[in-house]
Amino acid sequence: MKPAAPRGPVRAVILLSGGLDSTLAAKMMVDQGIELFALHFTSPFCTCSRPAAGAPGGVHAAGCHSQAQVVAGRMGIPIRTVSKGREYLEIVRNPRHGRGSAMNPCVDCRIFTLRKGREYMEEIGASFLVTGEVVGQRPMSQRGDALRLIEKHSGCAGLVLRPLSARNLEPTIPEREGWVDRGKLLDIAGRSRKEQIRMAEEWNIADYPCPAGGCLLTDRTYSVKVKDLFEHCGAPDMTDLHLLHVGRHFRMPDGRKVIVGRDEAENRRLEALGRGRLRVYVAEGFSGPSIGIDGADGDPPLELIARFFTRYSKPGTPPPFRVRETGNGADRDLFLPADPDFTEAEHALLC
Repeated sequence: MKPAAPRGPVRAVILLSGGLDSTLAAKMMVDQGIELFALHFTSPFCTCSRPAAGAPGGVHAAGCHSQAQVVAGRMGIPIRTVSKGREYLEIVRNPRHGRGSAMNPCVDCRIFTLRKGREYMEEIGASFLVTGEVVGQRPMSQRGDALRLIEKHSGCAGLVLRPLSARNLEPTIPEREGWVDRGKLLDIAGRSRKEQIRMAEEWNIADYPCPAGGCLLTDRTYSVKVKDLFEHCGAPDMTDLHLLHVGRHFRMPDGRKVIVGRDEAENRRLEALGRGRLRVYVAEGFSGPSIGIDGADGDPPLELIARFFTRYSKPGTPPPFRVRETGNGADRDLFLPADPDFTEAEHALLC
């Protein structure tokens, strides 16, 4: 459906990641006098997010989220942040348009974000959407045919202006209606960021993150853990996903998950994220990992715990291992003998 002609300043919604491409697209629209409103999506799968040192479980340090706020603030653009929650997890589990080489549902992901953009556009009376997409930059979702399919299934046909690549594409409604000047748009294509970096230097944009950022769902090793989670957890939530970022993950023959922290920071995150959903065993008085095991019923699996502490504690640590058990109502100390028979081949090492 064609939007009504704007009566005042032309409004548009920009999908603002905080990365280089969307920052440049935003500046191009501001320079043309478009009144922008930014929509920013957060995701546990973003490679730009990093756990904040010493932060409680799930808290991340500065990344694309904070940079999107910075970009919006500098340009005077109102910004709304949307978390990709349970609705998005169902898309990752069952993508209608398939996946890439791993668990990445790139086409369905883009349909999801454009639908949300269209809803926000209608809410504030905007006339079109803007993205930083570049034709040919992403192999699955930014081919010409994929862009048309995504627009069709998101209900945004003709409404999505891609300023960096517009002259490689058919004119959109805002171009045909004269709301933006097509002659001032660009024809960038492909995966190289040379032209974008040159523009950033020319426009004095120096602190952008992730010039070629991406999604963890394209990582095949990480995707093994995501697939395993979907197979063993009927309704995973955000905490389950944040746990995938912590430690080595094992799937036991009886179906239980074991997570072994790899350093002090991961130990603390595992303890925080596992509270209320895992039994967590913490090394007391020796240099060893924290270990989380799902399932809170029955007696603690002492032999299993001893095997992991034997394998992953500091070499030369004398048994018995004193560990503190948390997660089943009250903390208690356990004293575990060493078990030298651990082999990773006995279990499914996910990562």
